[in-house]
Amino acid sequence: MTQPHDEIAGLGPWFHNLHLPDGTETAPGHELGDFPSFKWRAIAPHFPERMEGTRVLDIGCNAGFYSIELARRGALVTAIDVDDHYLAQARWAATRFDVQDRIEFRNMQVYELAHVEEQWDVVLFLGVFYHLRYPLLGLDVVSRRVGRTLVFQSMTMPGPPQEMLVPEDISLEERERLTEDGWPKMAFIEQSLAGDRTNWWAPNAAAVAAMLRTAGLRIVRQPAHEIYWCEPDPDGASSVWSWNAEEYLAATGCGAR
Repeated sequence: MTQPHDEIAGLGPWFHNLHLPDGTETAPGHELGDFPSFKWRAIAPHFPERMEGTRVLDIGCNAGFYSIELARRGALVTAIDVDDHYLAQARWAATRFDVQDRIEFRNMQVYELAHVEEQWDVVLFLGVFYHLRYPLLGLDVVSRRVGRTLVFQSMTMPGPPQEMLVPEDISLEERERLTEDGWPKMAFIEQSLAGDRTNWWAPNAAAVAAMLRTAGLRIVRQPAHEIYWCEPDPDGASSVWSWNAEEYLAATGCGAR
């Protein structure tokens, strides 16, 4: 009879350290520590204990840690990832927690959500943004799928956490202001970071906040470092949905042909 340790090894390597019901762990020696449990502890109190009837989208679900935790609270989860290796881990883990009937797994790119009509009550967009070649487009796509709540997390670059009061407009002669601390900016990573060639971007905190606003979202709170709890605000002053939706429709191929 196959033992859990053998099945875990056969599905490895693991990026999520899942604490399985029998006490075994999938990645106990994770270089980041007990990941992503320590991130979950920061956001878990902000979710209801009972989530029956709540529809959740988990973007970049990896081995399914967050999908499983919310399914255990009764939520109906759609979990997407582009990596069949991670999806196989997640499907296996869901059966260990007996929540496989509450999670639908899909092999899917974030950009493909532009062509989906569904909205979800809660959307998790954790640890994906900076892996995207087209990050702001990805965020715009995701914002259209948020019914009530977006939980967003991105790696950021070090620096002052505060935002500056950015003027509504500056002249060409004032461009030196773009280099000031607190101005929204992103570092581009041409080669790799931490050995990962898909780590393309590192925004500062001000850029994260600004991009969320321009994607039609309002930050409600920050449960922890780099984590943002948001709600839809499509009519915001800088929201793309209030002044330039046509470019989005063209970029995603959703416009009239």
